[in-house]
Amino acid sequence: MGRGWIRDVLGPLQRYYPLTCFVTDYPDGSNSSEYIAQPTTYLPDNFTYAPNQPCPEKLPSMIGPIDVNMSEILMEEVESKFSKRMDVQFGGHWKPKDCKPRWKVAILIPFRNRHEHLPILFQHLIPMLQRQRLQFAFYVIEQTGTQPFNRAMLFNVGFKEALRDLDWDCVIFHDVDHIPENDRNYYGCGNMPRHFAAKLDKYMYILPYSEFFGGVSGLTVEQFRTINGFPNAFWGWGGEDDDLWNRVRYAGFNVSRPEGDIGKYKSIPHHHRGEVQFLGRYKLLRYSKERQHLDGLNNLNYRPQITLSSLYKNISVNLTPELALISDY
Repeated sequence: MGRGWIRDVLGPLQRYYPLTCFVTDYPDGSNSSEYIAQPTTYLPDNFTYAPNQPCPEKLPSMIGPIDVNMSEILMEEVESKFSKRMDVQFGGHWKPKDCKPRWKVAILIPFRNRHEHLPILFQHLIPMLQRQRLQFAFYVIEQTGTQPFNRAMLFNVGFKEALRDLDWDCVIFHDVDHIPENDRNYYGCGNMPRHFAAKLDKYMYILPYSEFFGGVSGLTVEQFRTINGFPNAFWGWGGEDDDLWNRVRYAGFNVSRPEGDIGKYKSIPHHHRGEVQFLGRYKLLRYSKERQHLDGLNNLNYRPQITLSSLYKNISVNLTPELALISDY
């Protein structure tokens, strides 16, 4: 008997798939990224994974809204849950076994004195990334010393250190206090540069301004190298994300965002705990283009102290302005 065909009428487009696709649910036995007609709807609950095929991007395990619980929890409880029962390797690495991970994603988290926030983030983010069938690892880049917090420079350090471990496809720049509310906010690398945290509860779920690039964002490794990373000159909070937006646009890239409510995040309430606002950010932003190829990955020096924990690699660095000097511009 010849192979039958069935029509997919879910969504605005009609597509005809071989009837045999309901054995594996990979159209024509394949679901590679080169296949043009990627599913526009999420796959059904009876979807069967194929260990020798790339993981689809719209899986039945991605159910949508997440119940967010921002109550404090001990790191030991989270470590026990995910390292023993959910197969996260020591140091924070995980990859699916029932399909080939489509993307290898490094999650970079800048950090100082937020020990109660880190387990809350892991408690929500690890199961979300596992449901998305991504290969991932966590890098916590911790600033020591007495200088004002330099979030951007920490990201540059984390980027360099992560690439010592693996040939990652992309990096996610993730604030420790931002908790995703929807697991369909896909952390894969296909639509980058991407601003994931498009709707924050502290901004009434409204984008503060069109160039806003804060909270959670991502670039492919090659994109981040092309723009020379983050600027290193932003000491204190504020402005570094705007500079990153400028760098991305000057390089000719367009930023994407999740549709609808998929980009919703809750922000764990906190104070900046003595961290100063960077008052010099406006002057630096005026010269973003001139500084882009002078200040970033290419002038960064640092001496890390590295330790491994059950769920992440901790990279401690004592940052000072002397570690990223630039010439006049």
